[in-house]
Amino acid sequence: MTFTKAVLLAVPLLVGTAPLTSAQDTSMSFFVTSVGSGKGGDLGGLDGADAHCASLAQAAGVTGKTWRAYLSTQEDGKRGISARDRIGSGPWHNAKGVQIAANLDELHLSPNIVKSTGLDESGNLVNGRGDSPNVHDLLTGTMADGTAYFPRVTEDKTCSNWTSSGEGSATVGHHDRHGGGNTSWNAAHDTRGCSMEALASTGGAGLFMCFAENDG
Repeated sequence: MTFTKAVLLAVPLLVGTAPLTSAQDTSMSFFVTSVGSGKGGDLGGLDGADAHCASLAQAAGVTGKTWRAYLSTQEDGKRGISARDRIGSGPWHNAKGVQIAANLDELHLSPNIVKSTGLDESGNLVNGRGDSPNVHDLLTGTMADGTAYFPRVTEDKTCSNWTSSGEGSATVGHHDRHGGGNTSWNAAHDTRGCSMEALASTGGAGLFMCFAENDG
């Protein structure tokens, strides 16, 4: 056999054994809740909020993922649990398959979160500034970098770690990136209280964001 023929015969074998690259999973791994708990800032704590995320995702037909609410907590004498530490490493996609962020750095520096991409679990738009009612205030209890507030911050930023439907306050973000002079998606301003009425007074309905911690 000549050298040329040997090379030609070997090429198909090399091609045939090349590894196949799997396509990136673009199934839903991020959404804004279509409804809150109905009790204002009382979400049943982090566990209750996570369970709410999982229930909504399952109802929308998305299974096999571990869902975490994008919420921080506060603790006496030390920093609480940070939202960014709860949600995995990305990437995350909305219900239409649009990428929100590739990783935690992109999520907290330049995320693709605006009204047209901050969709609920069914792929629907969530009311924002200019809509009636405006519900763009999303509960986070979080600073802009996704971390919990420092212990020296004594005022309530988390509706008593998501168990209060009356006294207290919570930091919220704006999924539509409009309003209030602050366009932050996760740390726009604080609420006037933790009841449904107090949340509504600044443009909220007790909604929050859910992220898949894994790909299932």
